[in-house]
Amino acid sequence: MNDILLDVQNLKTYFKTSEGIAQAVDGISFQIGKGGTFAIVGESGCGKSVTALSIMRLLQRPSGYIAGGKILFGNTDITALHESELRNIRGNKISMIFQEPMTSLNPVLTIGSQITEAILLHQKVTSKEAKQKAIEMLAKVGIPEPEQRFREYPHQMSGGMRQRVMIAIALSCQPALLIADEPTTALDVTIQAQILNLIKGLQNEMHMAVLLITHDLGVVNQTADGVAVMYAGKIVEQADKATLFRTPLHPYTIMLLRSLPGMQKRGQKLEIIKGMVPGATQFPTYCRFSARCPNVMQVCTEFEPPTVNINGHLVSCFLYAGATEEKPYVIGGSSQADSLPASERGAQKLLEVKGLEVHFPIQKGILKRTVGHVKAVDGVDFTVNTGRTVALVGESGCGKTTAGKAILQLVKPTGGSVKFDGTELVGMHRSELRPLRRNFQIIFQDPYSSLNPRMTVGEMIEEGMIVHNIGADREERLGKLDEILRKVGLDPEMRSRYPHEFSGGQRQRIGIARALAVQPEFIVCDEATSALDVSVQAQILNLLKDLQSEFNLAYLFITHNLGVVEYLSDYVLVMYLGRIVERGRTEEVFENTKHPYTKALLEAVPKLDDKSGLKKIFLEGDVPSPVNPPQGCHFHPRCKQAMDVCKAKYPDKMAFSADHSANCHLYLK
Repeated sequence: MNDILLDVQNLKTYFKTSEGIAQAVDGISFQIGKGGTFAIVGESGCGKSVTALSIMRLLQRPSGYIAGGKILFGNTDITALHESELRNIRGNKISMIFQEPMTSLNPVLTIGSQITEAILLHQKVTSKEAKQKAIEMLAKVGIPEPEQRFREYPHQMSGGMRQRVMIAIALSCQPALLIADEPTTALDVTIQAQILNLIKGLQNEMHMAVLLITHDLGVVNQTADGVAVMYAGKIVEQADKATLFRTPLHPYTIMLLRSLPGMQKRGQKLEIIKGMVPGATQFPTYCRFSARCPNVMQVCTEFEPPTVNINGHLVSCFLYAGATEEKPYVIGGSSQADSLPASERGAQKLLEVKGLEVHFPIQKGILKRTVGHVKAVDGVDFTVNTGRTVALVGESGCGKTTAGKAILQLVKPTGGSVKFDGTELVGMHRSELRPLRRNFQIIFQDPYSSLNPRMTVGEMIEEGMIVHNIGADREERLGKLDEILRKVGLDPEMRSRYPHEFSGGQRQRIGIARALAVQPEFIVCDEATSALDVSVQAQILNLLKDLQSEFNLAYLFITHNLGVVEYLSDYVLVMYLGRIVERGRTEEVFENTKHPYTKALLEAVPKLDDKSGLKKIFLEGDVPSPVNPPQGCHFHPRCKQAMDVCKAKYPDKMAFSADHSANCHLYLK
């Protein structure tokens, strides 16, 4: 009996562009068994998503086309099917979860109509039966009150719930193969864990195969059976999960693994992969990774490497040409991972936040009367010292970004105190704040939307310098501007370009350069590495470390990536529904976790090392509304250890050391 569900053979997918033929996918082969999970990993621009679109035959014609190879789904060659035949397969036998649920869902159609559309198209049922099936599927993917949600629109749901709706649509016809394209990108770790568990549970129930496309190696380790590492349109390494993570062979795979941040790499620079993935119209005829490879040899720059099979472990690299047995390539030290210099800075208090509150009024009626408040930030206290990094972590909706903006007075606080270098900022007039703003800056989460598309990079960076009178004249400013661009790893000649001409990692560097141009002492980094490839993330983290060491910068690092927190931060604040529930030095919080919410966040992180020693904890539900937070401890409706006192009274702060404390009744006598 044949257990192979999908057999991709030498697939080539090309695009006609003004610059020539883009060989986005250039001769890849892999198989997925019935009920199995196969992952494709690699940086952006390597061809992962194009592979998925090729299988679904969703390429934009006439520019995109399959230039060669076969895609066998069972005994059917998908590449040979007409459009009318494809409709019976798409959404019915093969379904896809797209990367961004908000842009994939139709904003003018209800959730119910979008699910029933697929059911009515592929199944011979009445509208009433289709509605019932849709409601059952919403319940199955864990959406509360499915009958009510059936009538709602996408904008009325959180990011995690929208992703669940996408899964419900994809699985409504019980497909044999589910393609999940970055299904957890930029989601909170708790929501990510819920989504992954949901897909795994439904996969087991339906005996469904999954093709997972991601750049998160932790997710791959948690979910996949087999793994293919893709680079510049080709698969450079392929093996079962255990073999690939235990003995990675290709230099690209090894460098991807080395670039992951973590506690064990504190005080060291992360491994980075220099350069970028070449454009699909400019692939060389020899090894495509040779320009970035630390092990490059003469033969690598002349010929395309052969694919070597070492006991079922496939690798395309001249290092293993002629191999007849496994040659482990041990992940060890690296010339790039030099130790960072020890800090000699003093711990001087730079920022002091006390009782910070941001309550947004809810107004109704013609007279706009205030009927309640959204308590986005509800009494936050902490300090940031010079040259130090304080991480602010928590799920979306907990108030992290609002707190960061309120500290910089981009959002007006409704209570509390924010002192910067001894100067009170709350209540200060805009004219008084303007000269102080050069001392504190922000790097926004989405660099593209925060950059003016009509201004060149040079104009945007110079704008702040002009406002704050930095540089005696334009010549001096341009000299400083070029120096800053070099510091963030960009060529000064790039200052005449526009934002759309840069990659995501480069745009993030531009955001950092813009913040540095006014010579600040303190920077709020709001999800500065969110949704970046691990290799680009490593470059940005190394850059932030280097700049902090050189300029004695202080950072408030807002993130949901706890691996980044382990590596980068000196101090951690865990925020839930507008309040800090645990705080302390990074080592204390991660190694001696106290609050159940912090434990749940840590346990939700997919790990390369499964031997974490922690009991599995999965948070259910979403963060409650800050309009009407739960009585007592805000976390008690989701806490497995909740007691009666938790429902009646908000817990006081309990200190475990000079720096480590938590607000939890478990430790209060």
